[in-house]
Amino acid sequence: MCKNVSEYLAKLKKELGQSVDRALIQDALSDAETHLRNALDEELSKNPDASEAMLLSPLIEKYGTPNEVASAYRTMEPHISPAPARISRPGKRSLLGKFFGVLTESGAWGAFVYLVFAFIPAVIFGGWALFAGLVSASMLVFIIGLPFFGGYLLSLRGIALLEGRIIEALLGVRMPQRPQFFQKSPGWWGKFKALVKDPYSWKALVYFVLLFPLGFIYSAFFSLLFALSLSFALSPVLELVFRIPLDLAGDNVFTPLWLLPFVCLGGLLLLPLTFHLAKLFGRLHGRFAKSMLVRK
Repeated sequence: MCKNVSEYLAKLKKELGQSVDRALIQDALSDAETHLRNALDEELSKNPDASEAMLLSPLIEKYGTPNEVASAYRTMEPHISPAPARISRPGKRSLLGKFFGVLTESGAWGAFVYLVFAFIPAVIFGGWALFAGLVSASMLVFIIGLPFFGGYLLSLRGIALLEGRIIEALLGVRMPQRPQFFQKSPGWWGKFKALVKDPYSWKALVYFVLLFPLGFIYSAFFSLLFALSLSFALSPVLELVFRIPLDLAGDNVFTPLWLLPFVCLGGLLLLPLTFHLAKLFGRLHGRFAKSMLVRK
């Protein structure tokens, strides 16, 4: 029997174990805490003299024991994993097939799209983390600045949840789908202290501050690689048909005819290489995001 919600959550986390994805554990704990605390508050309003342990027992019976809930989430996990993770992998392929086959992989395209357009979340999320953080932090010299700074930390959790959904959709990394639960009872000062003391708030801040330069680097690097690969691969058409020089030998200088096949071949090789790099960088960034935006 659990005496309080915190004890129930601890048992649920233990039942889920280390083999379950951390993002799924966070979702399961968030669902359980939201349901039990809201139901408990409602029961306490009807029976103010009753103890929490007495009211919690029938609520747990309806919601499920930690073992039952953990078993249900483990059963659901394969069905709620990101779409790229559920796609069946092709069988054995030759080295050449693996190299060029990346162009047909949805996971590679998802990573490529995320990295090319990474400047958008860098501007929106990273810019907010930097500039709104500086403004709200400067207001801490005044008492009125406390709720503003608390609201700023709370906003980081919201954009962390949104960034997680983008990462899960494009990079195929399982991220949390539920916001963290906040109790209604402690008041604004209690919520402020909880936000400041929670390491998750500061890890999210560090992530978005780093995302600001990383997003621009990702976008510039992969946009350049993609543009070069396409221009090289289409060089015979561009130069011989449309009379557009690649300027490889100087301004407005056409590539020598003997060199065009090699330039075209280089572009055809650079294109799949770009997507292999996108998969690698997407995987690394996904791990980084998961380490910063998912609770341990």
